[in-house]
Amino acid sequence: MTNTTATDTVQINRVYIRATPERVWEAITSPEWNGKYGYGAPAKYDLRPGGKYEAYATEEMKAYDPNLGDICVDGEVLEADPPRKLVQTWRMCMDQGTKEEGFTRLTWEIESSFDGVCKLTVTHELSGAPKLAELVSGALERTGAGGGWSFVLSDLKSLVETGAPLAG
Repeated sequence: MTNTTATDTVQINRVYIRATPERVWEAITSPEWNGKYGYGAPAKYDLRPGGKYEAYATEEMKAYDPNLGDICVDGEVLEADPPRKLVQTWRMCMDQGTKEEGFTRLTWEIESSFDGVCKLTVTHELSGAPKLAELVSGALERTGAGGGWSFVLSDLKSLVETGAPLAG
C-alpha cells in the first residue's frame, strides 16, 4: 500500500493480489463481488463512457443514518478497458459535506506483475474535496469512519485470494 495523508489532493494506493487481471476486474465491477468487501455497498457500473456508476447503501448503513438515501456513492464511467483500466468520477453521498464537494476522479489500473500476481493501483484525484480526502485517506478511522482506500483494497485482496473478507 502507498501511504497517503489527509491533505493529499492525489492519493495513490497500490496492492498486489494473487489473481488474474480478469478476476480483479470482476471483483471491482461486479455487484456480486464488490458488495462483499470494503464497506459492503454493492455497486453497479454501466461500463461505457458516460455510463452510470452507483453504490447502494446497505440496510446497516441506513440503520446507522436514517437520512441516508439508497445511493451512497455515485459517478460516471469515463473509460473502461477491461481488465486493465477503469476511470470514473466518484462522489460520496453519505453526508452533505462530502456530497457538496462534488465529483472526484478515480482510476483503477490492473497490471499482471509476476507469477500469477496482479498489481492494482488506485489513483484518487481529490482536488477541491478536502473532507473526502481526509475520509478516504483513512485519517478518520479512529472516529469509526473506516480505514479509507487502504482498508478497501486490503479487504478486496483478502476476498479475492481467500474467498473471505477481512471481517467476515
